[in-house]
Amino acid sequence: MALDVRVFENISPSRFVSFTIPNPNSQSLLLLRVAVLDSPVHFNESSPRIAAMLVPKHRETDWIFSTESGHLQILLNLPNISRLILIGDNPSGDDSDSPPVYHRRIVEDDESKRLKPLVVALSPKTLTGEEIDDDVPFLIYEDKVVSSVVIEKSFGSFVGEMVIENVEIEIDEGTREFRRRLRFKRMPNLVQSDIKIIPRSSSSCSLIGSEFKLDLTELVHPYLAPMVAGLWLIGSRIGELEGRPKALCIGVGGGGLLSFLKLQLGFEVTGVEIDPEVVRVARRYFGLEESFARVHVEDGIEFLKRVCDDDDTKFDVLMVDLDSSDPIHGVSAPPVEFLAKDVLLAARTVLVPSGVFVVNVIPPNDVFYQELKDEFRQVFTELYEIDVGNGENFILIATVAPRDRKNGFIGDDITPAVLTKYIDAIKRI
Repeated sequence: MALDVRVFENISPSRFVSFTIPNPNSQSLLLLRVAVLDSPVHFNESSPRIAAMLVPKHRETDWIFSTESGHLQILLNLPNISRLILIGDNPSGDDSDSPPVYHRRIVEDDESKRLKPLVVALSPKTLTGEEIDDDVPFLIYEDKVVSSVVIEKSFGSFVGEMVIENVEIEIDEGTREFRRRLRFKRMPNLVQSDIKIIPRSSSSCSLIGSEFKLDLTELVHPYLAPMVAGLWLIGSRIGELEGRPKALCIGVGGGGLLSFLKLQLGFEVTGVEIDPEVVRVARRYFGLEESFARVHVEDGIEFLKRVCDDDDTKFDVLMVDLDSSDPIHGVSAPPVEFLAKDVLLAARTVLVPSGVFVVNVIPPNDVFYQELKDEFRQVFTELYEIDVGNGENFILIATVAPRDRKNGFIGDDITPAVLTKYIDAIKRI
């Protein structure tokens, strides 16, 4: 049945329509996939703002561009846009099972010009032809990925579909590095874990045909180094603790944090991860060896409540790195279940008197963040914050007892970046 473009004459909040049409720019039988997404946020209906985006070539099967949740996150990151129109080649055959290698290319202006009539047809009737020409931009998706190749797609009983991929990213102009990443389909625009990988041969400069070794000495995920900086508030030097310091990490992901705590700081590490497939992926692809951490496969909150009654099980630091996804507000962390008073009391109970609770926070809004801080203040003695500086993450550090910041927890192996940048950024709130 033919698509009636009149359905697009008005903005309908949260409406998502996807369809294929013959490619007007191709003499072959190739099809275009078109997705039209109206924002769930209500804007000025009399003068809606429209944007179009060309899907990067060879990333058509990427969940960012092939799922409604991926489209929604792109749209929500565009201020005041009422409708997003994504246009890209339609994958054919079994491409979704065997994604091609992606190499970034520059979008040619002629490509967007040839597709302008399609954008006009899919725009609300409240916009005139002149307004569409002047006000509807063709946006370029940018995420610093120069090239990528999928290593494996997997499925976890709790997290759902996930993808493990090697990528080459642009750190700064002229500076690139290789990384291995883990992403979940439920929130495809969010990188769950990534670690640095290094070609085994100095002559290798490509993702294809190169063998890589894992670099577990550096924390490249943006908020992990600030989380480690929170250890400063433990208040004792590593050598002054009785035995090896103990860390409890709820949320394993790729295991980069757990490996770093063991290898670089000498911690005895316990991890808790609800999905056994995530643990398998961490061990196979991200270097998390069984000797680095004892990992319990169970719900993190249930684990906390179970061990808090054990007087012999105490930790110097509790680190929580868990997120929850919402179709409207996107990702947030930690899950709201961690705001329950009995959970926070259990968290305090498993810590030694000098211990700290370090949590990665992605607040969906200011109200959520303020409520979270208020709940922490009711249970813990002091509360500190690190602004990661990426516009998303904050690190909260709650202490069991008052802190003397002159006697911080310092190890010789803590990276200078953690010491100089993030320890100086710790502020009491």
